[in-house]
Amino acid sequence: MIVLFIGGTGNISTACSKLSLEKGHEVYLLNRGNITRPGLEKAKHIQVDINDTGNVKDAIKDIQFDVVVNFIAFTPDEIERDIELFKEKTNQYIFISSASAYQKPLLHPIITESTPLKNPYWKYSRNKIDCENTLTRAYREIDFPMTIIRPSLTYETVIPVAIGSWDDYTIIDRIKKGKKIIVHGDGNSLWTITHSRDFAKGFVGLLGNQQAIGHSFHITSDEIQTWNQIYEAVAEAAGAKANMVHISSHFICKVAETLGKEWMWGNLLGDKAVSVVFDNSKIKSFVPDFKATIPFKAGIKNTVKWFEEDKDRMRVIDDNNDFIDKVITTYEKI
Repeated sequence: MIVLFIGGTGNISTACSKLSLEKGHEVYLLNRGNITRPGLEKAKHIQVDINDTGNVKDAIKDIQFDVVVNFIAFTPDEIERDIELFKEKTNQYIFISSASAYQKPLLHPIITESTPLKNPYWKYSRNKIDCENTLTRAYREIDFPMTIIRPSLTYETVIPVAIGSWDDYTIIDRIKKGKKIIVHGDGNSLWTITHSRDFAKGFVGLLGNQQAIGHSFHITSDEIQTWNQIYEAVAEAAGAKANMVHISSHFICKVAETLGKEWMWGNLLGDKAVSVVFDNSKIKSFVPDFKATIPFKAGIKNTVKWFEEDKDRMRVIDDNNDFIDKVITTYEKI
């Protein structure tokens, strides 16, 4: 198949690009820079800004795609742009949404694809919902061949914690130095973390799958852990013990708001503070060989090793440290 990935070199999408190439697909990567990653040497690059629609049309005018995937669309305007660009250029359009779009707070503990979409805490999630609604209308009204995929917290080249790090080394540095780290709530809420290579197995199985047109899917691991277990695994990967301080999510968010970090309400109350258990029956029925096989304790060790293989990746963010220290200091004064 001929597939176009808008993005294709990020934390989630790199694994998807690699597996697509391994499966023999002809992969085009559209992004602003000619970004190279190990394992993507056989990909074809279209160096253009997706928002520059005139140049995009010129770049793809002679190519008909079997599948177009947008990993970096966040607003309905971007979806409407893509519908106009690709309605005559592809047999399937896949939008990467977010599992954070699911109902918060949950009224039923098991999340399926029919769980309502509603998130009053996080504009990011509401924008993803609006994107999905735009695609659904296009599917109903003009037969736009869309498929929606909702990843949850997915990692390979990021540290997937709730507070302290993402694409930086800050939380690992704190743990190694024995500094206190924050765990929201009592640490016993349930969560699912998925390795990008596991996500890619389900994702690639949907490429060109005509039965998936008009459908939405989440793709996650079946491994369920508490946040205490997650931070303990991160600490083990760092070669130390986690000095955890448990603080309520509301308290963390209130302190964050005073520091101009209102997004923390979405990050916690709109996502990670809520126990989630995903039912992956649907993706398994459409992609029968899908199975997540990388346990978090093993995957996070490889991620920490990846960071430590390059000193430039081992960035310690002062703002992250300052925020953690401020929340803990404020909490301990009570």
